[in-house]
Amino acid sequence: MTQDANRIHRAAQVAEPGAAVQVVPMRERPPGVGEVRIDVEATGICGADIGTVRNPAPATGFPVTPGHEVAGVIAELGPQVQGREVGERVTVGWFGGSCGHCSACRTGDVVHCPERKVPGLSYTGGWSSTLTVPAATLARIPEGLSAAEAAPFGCAGVTTFNALRHSGAGPGDRVAVLGIGGLGHLAVQFAAAMGFETVAIGRGEQKRPFAEELGARHYVDTERQEPGAALRELGGARLILSTASSSRPLAELLDGLTPHGRLTVVGFDGSPLELPVAKIVMGARSVTGHLTGSPADTEQAMRFAVATGVRPQVQTVPLDEAQQALDTQQEGKARFRMVLIPGV
Repeated sequence: MTQDANRIHRAAQVAEPGAAVQVVPMRERPPGVGEVRIDVEATGICGADIGTVRNPAPATGFPVTPGHEVAGVIAELGPQVQGREVGERVTVGWFGGSCGHCSACRTGDVVHCPERKVPGLSYTGGWSSTLTVPAATLARIPEGLSAAEAAPFGCAGVTTFNALRHSGAGPGDRVAVLGIGGLGHLAVQFAAAMGFETVAIGRGEQKRPFAEELGARHYVDTERQEPGAALRELGGARLILSTASSSRPLAELLDGLTPHGRLTVVGFDGSPLELPVAKIVMGARSVTGHLTGSPADTEQAMRFAVATGVRPQVQTVPLDEAQQALDTQQEGKARFRMVLIPGV
């Protein structure tokens, strides 16, 4: 165990409903049984964090410290922690703990545990210089990834990686990605690296060169053409992965699926989804959602990224500028993942 009583820890917090994010001094929480404390080196800003900041009545009460894309170094081990070492580089993502005894946990599907915990929602999150979490939530960072690159794999990276590899699509199949943002720019890279004929769907011709740099073989500009119709002209997609926050385009996208094709949603805005059932039934198509992955999945996503050159494009910002970084993301100006650096 290591402790430094003189060290000043800081956290970016929301103190009351409607308040701005402010960085304040904080006291570290020593790890309990089965827990570890991490010195945070980088922490991503996810779209879900906007909801955390705006929540007028968070489950844990105020103040609230968001953050569930965390990379850092183990600083302290709690009792009964095995297989971990102080100084080990790790990430913590959307999966922040589970009950360990429900049917989902007992079958290895920990991310769907009804008592699943999420950093920043269930307990103090990673927009801070220190974080205490269950040891079972940790994923090891492989050599070749910096902390700023590793942090987004805890949510955006593992979510898109898992959604693609578990989709049923095989190498050579046509796969489309709707949205080229924080999730989408990783999804396009993963899809290309997995051997799919990758189609990127975005708004505006100015995104075409970037989509091609990411590995897209085709680009569909939604300002010029309906994406479902464009995919149908290409011969249809075995999978369409929707990473955009709006559900409005999804009904038309069904036209772009091949028979037995799948539309998988990982980005959403909470609005109701209305789909023409006839298109689903007549084409034997399916519409599914996908949520994150386990720590083992996160490790595999990072190893795959190191092996294939997939990398998140990040903008690093000092923790003291958390509110400005959040504003940049809300305005759609982030390119493409904002990452807070506590030590700057």
